[in-house]
Amino acid sequence: MNIEIKRNFGEQPIRQIMIDHDLKPMDLVAASTEQITHKMVSRACKGRRLTSNVKSKILNALNKAAGKEYSMKELFNY
Repeated sequence: MNIEIKRNFGEQPIRQIMIDHDLKPMDLVAASTEQITHKMVSRACKGRRLTSNVKSKILNALNKAAGKEYSMKELFNY
């Protein structure tokens, strides 16, 4: 059985939100109280498939860095 899993979803809304708040991946890594890496943030922006745990960490870091409360649906379209 050969089932292909879709891994690339294209640019995600989180990228535009980060641009609007003038945030770089480094800012999210610094703001996070959980362990996230620059690679996780760049994969989130590019639309690579992430686990729900990683998406949650990215969401928490963005909310803290931006000073706003975003939902998961606002950041990712998959």
